[in-house]
Amino acid sequence: MNLLGAFVNAFRVPDLRRKILFTLLIIAVYRFGAHVPSPGIDVNTALSASGGATGGVFSFINLFSGGALTRLSIFALGIMPYITSSIIMQLLTVVIPKLEAWQKEGEAGTKKITQWTRYLTVMLAILQSTGLAFLFHNRQVVDADLIPEFSGPRVGLIVLSLTAGTALIMWLGELITARGVGNGMSILIFTSIVSTLPSEGNAILQQKGLGNFLAIVGIALVVIVLIVIMEQGQRRIPVQYAKRVVGRRMYGGSSTYIPLKVNQAGVIPIIFASSVLYIPTLMQNVIQNRGIQNFINDNLVNSASAVYMLLYGLMVVFFAYFYTAITFNPTDVADNIKKYGGFIPGIRPGRQTAEYLDRILTRITLPGALFIAGIALMPSIFLATQNIQQLPFGGTSILITVGVTLETMKQIESQLMMRHYEGFLK
Repeated sequence: MNLLGAFVNAFRVPDLRRKILFTLLIIAVYRFGAHVPSPGIDVNTALSASGGATGGVFSFINLFSGGALTRLSIFALGIMPYITSSIIMQLLTVVIPKLEAWQKEGEAGTKKITQWTRYLTVMLAILQSTGLAFLFHNRQVVDADLIPEFSGPRVGLIVLSLTAGTALIMWLGELITARGVGNGMSILIFTSIVSTLPSEGNAILQQKGLGNFLAIVGIALVVIVLIVIMEQGQRRIPVQYAKRVVGRRMYGGSSTYIPLKVNQAGVIPIIFASSVLYIPTLMQNVIQNRGIQNFINDNLVNSASAVYMLLYGLMVVFFAYFYTAITFNPTDVADNIKKYGGFIPGIRPGRQTAEYLDRILTRITLPGALFIAGIALMPSIFLATQNIQQLPFGGTSILITVGVTLETMKQIESQLMMRHYEGFLK
């Protein structure tokens, strides 16, 4: 069955059809909000200056907001505050015993962590929106003053609007997760990225001509294939379970495997590295030292600089290892295997199993970390070598787009297979 037939089958199932239509409705609301200007800004100046944010970090935030950043709309912050707060809460779970206890409580503990994630999202949105108000007024994002009447009440209104917009985006994403198809936050990020592709592709076509445009499209197809291979790539560790008798029943005697993904951390290292680079950019208005301000502008805002690319690449690799260590604990996995009577052939249960898993995970994480670092640096490399301001088919955008597409297709396929329809993936 072809891909079109799978889409037709998806709409034949009433429950699945309602979920898809509900998801499309939320996406429409989200894109509408990305074009609603925040109160207190110069709308005409914002529209004329909405060609794109300057600098690697601002381009990254603008990408995640679907171009709403440079328009300073109510959704200008996008989903970034929620993503950052989610990562912070996940990291704090490891170091704060109370959060770790909540995580082990199941659904009740997850609700508590989610609620604190929302509180942290609002706090981050307030801080980021305040910094953005000063940056837009000082012409450090776009070459125009979007807030000509700069005053305390005006800034307070803008901060309130952007924070409320972030809270609304967070609610829309949770609605998609609960009543729609796929992960809501991922779907909204996917929507923001895809919405910028036509304009950025047309800009490259007008700037570089048809030949270079087709060459970039060809590179994009190759990168997509490599990303699919990397996202699906895994090292399968075989595990065997011994037979055991409980009462009159015999359990175990089966064999399975532990799938260790090559890219265990996904796109999280890129997001976290960009968030770290975003902090000094927001703080440059507080720092009065002209030398430090010039260094930030030349090396942390300019994505074509060698310092920016070096720091960005190293941080992506570091956070890939760091996040993998946070999410996968070889000691806990080894203890669970031993607890249920399992063992890895040729490896003693317990400590040696944990060391074996840790060694394998360390080795396969390196190519995955280097790969996503290279993907993240693609726009900077093109900017430095080809003078292309925006690369619509490369970098973080294509990595997220392919990843979200694969996960959403898997979810729709599982729904179809439950109803005896053939899915998308063979």
